Amino acid sequence: MWKFPESQQGDSGIRPMLKLGVAALTCLIFVSATTAISRFGGNLGQEKKETFPQQVLIIRHAEKPSADMASSHLSQQGTKRAEQLFNLFDKSKKRPNPFPTPDFIFAARDSKNSTRPSETVTPLAKKLNLKIDGRFGNEDGADLAKLIFGDQKYAGKVVLLCWRHGSISQLAKHMKAANAPESWKDEVFDRVWQITYENGKAIFKDRPQSLMDGDSSK
Repeated sequence: MWKFPESQQGDSGIRPMLKLGVAALTCLIFVSATTAISRFGGNLGQEKKETFPQQVLIIRHAEKPSADMASSHLSQQGTKRAEQLFNLFDKSKKRPNPFPTPDFIFAARDSKNSTRPSETVTPLAKKLNLKIDGRFGNEDGADLAKLIFGDQKYAGKVVLLCWRHGSISQLAKHMKAANAPESWKDEVFDRVWQITYENGKAIFKDRPQSLMDGDSSK
């Protein structure tokens, strides 16, 4: 019986298989590329966009005992201030325009020398049924700012920060308040640094708490 030459017989079987393989590989590459673009294409060449809270409110922890007592806790006066802190956000005749109620509360991380920031906001957190986030230390303002401006859940919200006075100025700078004072006076416990964000711009105000007898009224 007559047969095709071996070279012709081999070509007739291999060429269609090669074409089929190339077509399948091309299809696989196309599908993989399309999937990658759909997942990541929107972010290619783009940095993650910042989001802004409505306001950041910064307070110092309440009053502390005298240095000779060597206590890490609030003084009696400080405990009273902590218990009155809720009134900052409660509309009344004395306070017709209260501060907006916090959606999130952060306190500088506890240390062996001071648990005062968390103690200051504990009564308020209980009233508002909020958890205190105490993960960040005195000098962790940059990391805290990355969280607040980088996580969508803080967008349009009110964030309260209770800190130790030596780091508050730098903390405010990290919160984009470029015109915040360079320091917080050692003897002062009755202020609120209010930072409002409008179209990505930070507007800073230094306002009184006016909670206790002897507090500044302006």
